[in-house]
Amino acid sequence: MNERIQEFAEQAGLYVDLPSGTPWPRAMSAEECEAAYKKFARLIVFECGEFCGQVDRDNMFKYFGVEE
Repeated sequence: MNERIQEFAEQAGLYVDLPSGTPWPRAMSAEECEAAYKKFARLIVFECGEFCGQVDRDNMFKYFGVEE
């Protein structure tokens, strides 16, 4: 997995760190999983906007269909 994508997944709460340093999928309820995937998507969309130099986050999120 790409390092940056892995960072986003960890920030979104999709993984937990094991003592070995390897991320492991976290057990979650359906609601927690949905919230984590939404956060994961927001992180990716924001990063894309930053990369492209867009500063209007509201329109960027709307364009990609991600609600805050």
